[in-house]
Amino acid sequence: MIAVDEAKHVEGYKIWLRFSDGEEGIVDFSDIIERFAAAQPLKDPSEFLSFYLDGWPTLAWPCGFDYSPQALYSLATGKNAWDQAENEAEPASVE
Repeated sequence: MIAVDEAKHVEGYKIWLRFSDGEEGIVDFSDIIERFAAAQPLKDPSEFLSFYLDGWPTLAWPCGFDYSPQALYSLATGKNAWDQAENEAEPASVE
């Protein structure tokens, strides 16, 4: 299962993420903040910068907003996290 291993602020509403499979990328949260009412507190730059990795682990904020690691993975890498999880679960072929 994909998890967020590391997160660092880049600039503005952009956060660099590294995932449990070693993939990494940057997610721009500008549209996400506009789209979700629960994310409105993140318009305040100091609130946005208070992100942390929760118990899943995924990106979360003290205001209660979080975003699934699978969705973050897709946004950051352009890959489907569910396909990635299936590939990790498949046993290696033995010849």
